[in-house]
Amino acid sequence: MSVQLPDDQTSKEERQKRHYKMLNELQNMARELPLTFQQRLPYDLLSSLASSLLDSTVYDIVHSLEEVQHLEEKAMCSSRSRMVSEHKAQHHVMQKKHKELLQQCENRPHNIPLVQAQIDRELEMINKRCDEEMKKKDMKIILELDQKAMEQQNLLEKAGVPGFYVTNNKLEMRLQMYLLDFIMRISRAEKEGKFDT
Repeated sequence: MSVQLPDDQTSKEERQKRHYKMLNELQNMARELPLTFQQRLPYDLLSSLASSLLDSTVYDIVHSLEEVQHLEEKAMCSSRSRMVSEHKAQHHVMQKKHKELLQQCENRPHNIPLVQAQIDRELEMINKRCDEEMKKKDMKIILELDQKAMEQQNLLEKAGVPGFYVTNNKLEMRLQMYLLDFIMRISRAEKEGKFDT
């Protein structure tokens, strides 16, 4: 004769089993990391993370952040590509102009050194300007990415996801990236029914 547990007791036990399975999986994932990062993932943190993953809210937040980030990165990449195309077009126009200038010197070869010096100056100027514009664009993109990372950290911290807080420390950011990877991997395993009791 089996003892029938009340529903709330059964669901509590099932929840506890899921928690242990997730915690075990998180500990296995942590063991895959370099030792420096393993030491930064104590049992308490992994246990808290497993608890926060028991409902799908964290997955939903992380998935939406990932989607938004992909869209923003795509837009940044397109913007940079447009600038590269504009620079190529400007170079093409200038090359055409320079070719015409040199052709005009066919009947007056003594002007070639003067025209060539002008061409060299113009090329140096356009190359310098294009390089400066590209550096500014790249710096702007880097700053935007840093800002987005801080916004994501802030959102995850406010959502109560363990291990997340606003920081620009590279080591801590790398650790948070590992935690995000863990969350995504647990999410996939969850969809496959790996944590069903």
